[in-house]
Amino acid sequence: MINEKIKEKLSLLPKQPGCYQMKNSQGEIIYVGKAKNLFNRVHSYFSGSHDAKTQRLVADIADFEYIVVSSEIESLLLEINLIKKYEPRYNIMLKDDKSYPYIKLTSEKYPRLIITRKVNRKSGKYFGPYPNVTAANETKRLLDHLYPLRKCRTLPNRVCLYYHIGQCLAPCVNEIPPETYRTMAEEITRFLNGGGYKDVKKKLKQEMLEASDQLNFEKAKELRDQINNIETVMEKQKIILMIWMIVTFSVIPLTKAGCVSKSFSCAKVS
Repeated sequence: MINEKIKEKLSLLPKQPGCYQMKNSQGEIIYVGKAKNLFNRVHSYFSGSHDAKTQRLVADIADFEYIVVSSEIESLLLEINLIKKYEPRYNIMLKDDKSYPYIKLTSEKYPRLIITRKVNRKSGKYFGPYPNVTAANETKRLLDHLYPLRKCRTLPNRVCLYYHIGQCLAPCVNEIPPETYRTMAEEITRFLNGGGYKDVKKKLKQEMLEASDQLNFEKAKELRDQINNIETVMEKQKIILMIWMIVTFSVIPLTKAGCVSKSFSCAKVS
């Protein structure tokens, strides 16, 4: 049963991005969350069916507060800061950044690009941490398309399915010179460090224009979508260092005007 205080507050929720803090009857913050649309997200807790964990949470909610922000990026940063500050028991704790996913470029002769939560500095270069697996997968999916490195854990003696679908250049059968492969790995490193993506965009734009000139509009559209994906991925890369700084040092990078700074590239663990 929803109490009258919550009913009244639900009706006043804005349809804007922000963070919400669920409280129990003692006024303790028991859960912090973020939302693109505060009205829709907070309402969802008090309607429909939920899993057992959410049911327990809702049963404990006696009140809630919310903070409106100007963007989804700010809501993400604020959520992490609030969780670190209050340590609500219903949240998955964000104390240890080693539990976050990283993108790893292995140190093998023919490196692979993988997602991992374990950091072993001797076995490759690590980029991140990413706020969640989805963000890491989006970045890796784009890089897999742009730079089709090997996927197999051990090199087979014949080409695999990834080669046939254009997702691997088959170093296992020497289809690609080692120097070319190393260059691709270096370009991936530059990309994940926040540089090099302009060169990638320039290359894709040139291919898009060529496809358009050849009236291959389907390919041109695919290339245009890839360019847009790069913009999206790089915008997310800019906030990864900010997230890492908050989780590790409880610091939010600010501009001189006191606004959240976005001029950061991805953190690297080398």
